[in-house]
Amino acid sequence: MEEKIIIGITHGDINGIGYEVILKTLADSHVFDLCTPVIYGSSKIAAFYRKQLEIQNMNLNVINSVAEANPKRINLINCCDDELKVDFGHSTEEAGRAAFAALERACDDLQSGALHALVTAPINKKNIQSGEFHFPGHTEYLQTKFGTGQDAVMMLTSDMLRVAVATGHIPVKDVAATLTEELIVNKLTVLDAALRQDFGICRPRIAVLGLNPHAGDEGVIGTEEQDTIIPAIKRAVEQGIVCSGPYPADGFFGSDKYKSFDATLAMYHDQGFIPFKAIAMDSGVNVTMGLSVVRTSPAHGTAYDLAGKNAASEQSFRQALYLAHDIFHKRVQEQALKANPLPPSGKAGKGKDE
Repeated sequence: MEEKIIIGITHGDINGIGYEVILKTLADSHVFDLCTPVIYGSSKIAAFYRKQLEIQNMNLNVINSVAEANPKRINLINCCDDELKVDFGHSTEEAGRAAFAALERACDDLQSGALHALVTAPINKKNIQSGEFHFPGHTEYLQTKFGTGQDAVMMLTSDMLRVAVATGHIPVKDVAATLTEELIVNKLTVLDAALRQDFGICRPRIAVLGLNPHAGDEGVIGTEEQDTIIPAIKRAVEQGIVCSGPYPADGFFGSDKYKSFDATLAMYHDQGFIPFKAIAMDSGVNVTMGLSVVRTSPAHGTAYDLAGKNAASEQSFRQALYLAHDIFHKRVQEQALKANPLPPSGKAGKGKDE
């Protein structure tokens, strides 16, 4: 039987749908069969949302440290000012400060080994900015905390498809200049390793998209494919990575060609994530690859337009929690296999009948 793990959950932006999807997920008692959840946030705000959502028979176990967590309860560590208030659907400075305070405390516990994995509710990338947080998103911040020497890679995953991006939260005007052969090879290396380790795919097949319309049409509509992407694919193949392309993004997704691959590497954020969310947003999960720790999140944002209406689906957040559990245990299993490898095969010893 798998050992039960402790998963930290950061509350994200309190004015969005973070608490709604968190509490709706944890209202299902089956969650406690898989993990011990610890919310990093505000007991006052959590209680407010519990009442607003009319969730019955839910008790919050307020604790000072992970060591006090009850495996059969919803545990919560207070990280915020008691004066914190909810303003549905609005971006406020105090919401940004509260989001960072929760994230920072959870990362400290993750770094110390008190937590086994982290699931983050959505933040507002504008109001969280400060002297301590000056990143375009969770991914870049977590890389500074738990990086392994390679760039972290964002991937959205579901039962239907997996899409990662070569460039993340950068302006579209900077994409072409940012793409290099080295960067694409590094992203493919991280993606290939994660598919093997975290998803249990022995020989992953990866599709690589072009940058330009029609993948450049052999240089007629741009030369990035010939100059950068194709050489990167060739280098990756030489390293043993099974990848092919570059494919025109529109035809690739429009013809369901993505179903022939285990994952797709898009060249920039919207090129890959718009089709993903059109196909599988409700069940999609964002996973950060290339970190020394396990981190997942729902595939959606703060959804201010739904805040306070009890209309948000918790399916993506629930899948993020389940995936964090699954990836952690796959890593444990891999470490056990590496620690106890099979002895090298050799000649059989002679028996008495020989």
